[in-house]
This record gives sequence, structure tokens and C-alpha cells, in this order.
Amino acid sequence: MIDEEVSRSTIAITVRASKLTARGLAYVLGAAARKIRKAQRAGKAPQGKQSARRLMRQVGDTSGMDLPGDTRLFDRVARRWGVDYAIRPVDKGKYLLLFKANQADAITGCFSEYSRRMLARTKKGRAPVLEQMEQAQEQVRQQPHRQREREKEVAAEDR
Repeated sequence: MIDEEVSRSTIAITVRASKLTARGLAYVLGAAARKIRKAQRAGKAPQGKQSARRLMRQVGDTSGMDLPGDTRLFDRVARRWGVDYAIRPVDKGKYLLLFKANQADAITGCFSEYSRRMLARTKKGRAPVLEQMEQAQEQVRQQPHRQREREKEVAAEDR
């Protein structure tokens, strides 16, 4: 038991080199550090947006709710709240939001902020660019057409 703990906590680095320079040693130690960080990340559960399968594999129950509207806006808000969630498409424009059951309070706050932002976005009344262009074309069509008359000045005789 003690031997296992010692072997887990110690790192053995072997390097074949006739001359070990400072640059070579720095490279070897950097590679070892990258390997250690990778092993540490593998043990941690993912956070934030993830696939539904990965969310289900984590310990604990999951809950779900309907998510109408823009998923990118929800992503921005959920990142600020630091919740673990997954989004599954149900129908066109409708999604199912899956999240950990123990984060229900955070999801409630996150969803209320998302709803406020969606309402503020609709109140602004920003029309899409194509609709704005169509409205501008309509206004141009409704204006009376002016015909420009061009007059040539006879300046040759004055010279």
C-alpha cells in the first residue's frame, strides 16, 4: 500500500543524452509537466456545455426543461452562472435543456436572466437586415421620380 502511494507520487524521467544542455533539460521538464496536467484533467468532470451523453455519465440525477429561442444567448448566460448543461434539439427552433439536478437553483437564476435578455431583445424591435433592406426599397419606390434635365451651356461662342 505504501509502495503504491510512493510510486504514484514520484515521477521518473529518463533522458538519453551524451551532453545535457539547459535547453534540453527545459524541454524534458516541460513535456513531463504537460503529461501531468493531462492526467489531472482526465480525472476531472467536464464543466459547462457538454454533450447529453457526457452529462448523463456524471454522478447524480439530471433534469430537463424546454428551451425556446436562441441557444447562443443561453450559452453566454450559462457560462456566467457556471452551470453544467446539455442542449438537445427537439423540433425546429425548440430545444431540450438538460442539467444536473443538484444545480436546479443555479439553472433557475440562469433561466430568469436568459428570459429577461430575450424580452429586452424583442422590445428593441430590431428587424433583420433583409427586412430593413426591403423597407428601404419600399420607401424609395414610394418617392416620386424626378427627372433631371441636363442643359448644355454654349460656352464655345464666348471664347
